[in-house]
Amino acid sequence: MRRFWKEVTLDQSTFGYAVRLDGRPVKTPTRNELALPTQRLADAVVAEWETVETSIDPARMPMTGFANAAIDRVGPDRDAFAAAIASYGETDLMCYRAEQGEALAVRQAEIWDPWLKWAQGRYDVSFVIVEGIIHKPQPVATLEKLHAAVAARGTFELAAMAKLAHLSGSLIATLAVIERAGAAQDIWNASCLDELWQEELWGADYWAQKNRNDRESEFLQAVQFLDLLGPTT
Repeated sequence: MRRFWKEVTLDQSTFGYAVRLDGRPVKTPTRNELALPTQRLADAVVAEWETVETSIDPARMPMTGFANAAIDRVGPDRDAFAAAIASYGETDLMCYRAEQGEALAVRQAEIWDPWLKWAQGRYDVSFVIVEGIIHKPQPVATLEKLHAAVAARGTFELAAMAKLAHLSGSLIATLAVIERAGAAQDIWNASCLDELWQEELWGADYWAQKNRNDRESEFLQAVQFLDLLGPTT
């Protein structure tokens, strides 16, 4: 769609701060009203629409994209969406380790164990640590408590959490981000530990680095979206 509007404004609606283009409501891909729950997020979405020069490029409008996903995809079936995110806990990246005694296993314990200990204390859960890649189930009580922690989050939060879980492969990392348990960059780096280890051993590959950098950008955009849902700091 090419730019046709001169002015982007906000208006109070039933669902929050609604975006208007020359007074007309902006619609999501499934024709719902684009309305944001916080002023800060609404201002960020307005800024994305204001910076459109000729044609809309969704890649340059990540906050709008997350909002569309929250309204169109999460809202209609929050329970199923939360369950899909919580399912990352069944095979969480941080629970799968190299064989004991290997140098990589030592690095994994150094970087990942603190996050596991945080989750254990925060949610009163325990984890099964797996050597290798053969799946082993986590305790039922752990999965139930982590699912409850995800399900308690709001519709817009879940939209960002889905991206975080997909990119990191870790429900623990996702919950650490949303609970502000540490710096988002540190959490991202922890989720890339295996890749970075291989890079140390064999050297950097341009395309592998580019792929990781692209994923990092998406991860941090999801973090930004979550920050905009919170109060002004």
